[in-house]
Amino acid sequence: MKSRAATVILLTFLLGLAVGCGPPGRVEERVIEVKPPPSQLEQAKQYLKNYANGQPLGSEAAGFTQLVESVRRDDPKRAEILEKGFADLQKPGINTAAKAKEILNQLEARSGN
Repeated sequence: MKSRAATVILLTFLLGLAVGCGPPGRVEERVIEVKPPPSQLEQAKQYLKNYANGQPLGSEAAGFTQLVESVRRDDPKRAEILEKGFADLQKPGINTAAKAKEILNQLEARSGN
């Protein structure tokens, strides 16, 4: 009885090896486009757009300082706008949506210069 079970297991194993995972020569190649991550300024703008649309500040606010410092390397003037704007957004009782729109307008006005 034990030898018969061992034979069945061995044959099943050998059949699995012979069949494999699928028919040979049928590998489909795909090209996957990897997009670069958005710039830090674009990330900040996305946060502001979300706030302007009514989203409340969340845990991302803890990273505002790092975000501003990253923007500062490329665009110090916009970093100043973000630094002041993010500080204002965290004040109690502020109209977050209106303030976020104001900051976005300041950033966009800055892009024209």
